[in-house]
Amino acid sequence: MLELMFFITVLIQAFFYVFFFSRFAFSKSKKYIVNKLPVSVIICAYNEAENLTNYLPFIIEQEYPNFQIVLINDHSSDDTLKIMQHFQSKHKNIHIVHLDQNVSGNKKNAVTQGIKAAKYEHLLFTDADCKPASKHWISEMASHFSEQKEIVLGYGAYEKEKSWLNKLIRFETLLTAIQYFSYAKNNLAYMGVGRNLAYKKSLFKISNGFKTHQHIQSGDDDLFVNQVAKKNVSCCFSKESFTYSKPHTNFKKWIYQKRRHISTANHYKPIHQFLLGMFYISQFAFWFLGLFLLFTSSNLILISALFGFRLVFQYLIYGFSAKKLQESDLFIYLPFLELILISIQLRIFIQNLFQKPKNWKIN
Repeated sequence: MLELMFFITVLIQAFFYVFFFSRFAFSKSKKYIVNKLPVSVIICAYNEAENLTNYLPFIIEQEYPNFQIVLINDHSSDDTLKIMQHFQSKHKNIHIVHLDQNVSGNKKNAVTQGIKAAKYEHLLFTDADCKPASKHWISEMASHFSEQKEIVLGYGAYEKEKSWLNKLIRFETLLTAIQYFSYAKNNLAYMGVGRNLAYKKSLFKISNGFKTHQHIQSGDDDLFVNQVAKKNVSCCFSKESFTYSKPHTNFKKWIYQKRRHISTANHYKPIHQFLLGMFYISQFAFWFLGLFLLFTSSNLILISALFGFRLVFQYLIYGFSAKKLQESDLFIYLPFLELILISIQLRIFIQNLFQKPKNWKIN
């Protein structure tokens, strides 16, 4: 019975790797004609004085003919506003939205105000702690817009550091990117990351913005994409289009961030919830049943063959995907990192059942 369950689990995993993840792994990054559309870059900041000082110059120095930078000061208590005003005094294309009223700290309110202040149709979002990988970040992302493509999904990477937490964070980011790029290529886009995401202002207006999920603290990126994505999504994963952020060095803070992100998943469309849930369950079952049967089954050759079959598929898909996203150094740690991540995700799921994270701002 357990052998049959393991066989079915491997088939389910193979289904995801062949019919979904291979679409991204074996795809090529196309070169699009730079269309020079005017772009509004939107950055929401809460107590980000230091990050704005360090990273805003990389946005300002983008080689793009016509772009505006909208900076939203979301109730900061440090020198965020002063830093914004300092940059604004030197660069005419910077517009500041200052929020200092006693209103909800929901990030969606801040983002909405930034979108209202944006003067261009094409919006490009990133965070205050993000650094574009090149001076062509805007042009790479903007080149994917067309009459049919209203949403552009980018890759928000994390800087490499010498720690196991860093490897785990980057592995989770890689796996998430493989999933959302692959689903988008199958016309089932379900999310994007706010560190590197673009969409049209008219799409935001027609969809009534965040109205359907305004009450949910997080989800200004993934829930909005989940709500409006159809066949109108393009994937941008050229290395010049990446953004890089400094990852958490504190395990507890990273767990809280993941709890907040995962809490939005039960608001996804049913088809996305089903597919994502099925992948995780089959992933968990593969390791749980596989390791158990390797030590207890009388059909050791069959179990070993199935175990190896799935690992080969996984290494193949992850290898090509990691190379695209400049994360190849994680390749050799794959089984170890996957086991840890599965365990952490299970813990987060159980923890969120009893207590939901309440704030998007982490100090």
